[in-house]
Amino acid sequence: MLETLLTISPFFFVALLYASAGHGGASGYLAVMALLGVEAVLLRPTALGLNVLVSLLGTIAFFKAGHFRAKLFWPLALSAIPFAYLGGSLDIQEGLFRKILGVALAVALLRLFMPQRDAEEMRFPPLWQLILAGTAMGFVSGLIGVGGGIFLTPLVIFLGWAPVKTAAAISAPFIMFNSVAGLAGLQPSANDLHPLFLWLAVAVLLGGLLGCSWGSHLAAAKQLRYALALVLSLAAFKMFL
Repeated sequence: MLETLLTISPFFFVALLYASAGHGGASGYLAVMALLGVEAVLLRPTALGLNVLVSLLGTIAFFKAGHFRAKLFWPLALSAIPFAYLGGSLDIQEGLFRKILGVALAVALLRLFMPQRDAEEMRFPPLWQLILAGTAMGFVSGLIGVGGGIFLTPLVIFLGWAPVKTAAAISAPFIMFNSVAGLAGLQPSANDLHPLFLWLAVAVLLGGLLGCSWGSHLAAAKQLRYALALVLSLAAFKMFL
């Protein structure tokens, strides 16, 4: 039992942190499992399965708090889902690809520490930009086994499409749909999931519930940006591992 608790506790804290920024935590789960020496075949299915659970909680919490913007979300999600399925169905060498993504995340991280745009400077993007962004993020997300929030949230903030809480509110369902599509592409069986998956699910649900409740209702925008910065730091570090 002690060994089980030591295994699942990092997943609780990953879910707590990621959910506060509207994320599911897949990149964090992947990092934890890699450090614990979990078999490679179990990584993507387990991370995506846990991602679905936590991002569902985030979707509900941020929607109820009034931060969701359907006009911004649906073009991104509908263009991403088929490509997340395609990415999830592929099995390719990812080493160089992950390093490139790590650099991109580091750039996004730096942007979070630059002055934030005022509300009047926010601009709604044209439809073609949303479709292009959704397609690219969906494919990459399915390919590496994450939901895409680590790309979507900083992109929305970087380009001034929405404030940080709205970015979190659209990221949560985006992650959920992409994770489901990625799982469909992988077509995992029960044997492809971590042996302690049910325990891990309980841990991330508890952590996710606490995290998304704080992020959607109690956290100030500045605090949420710091939480997101920490999430991106962990994600970028994971990409370089």
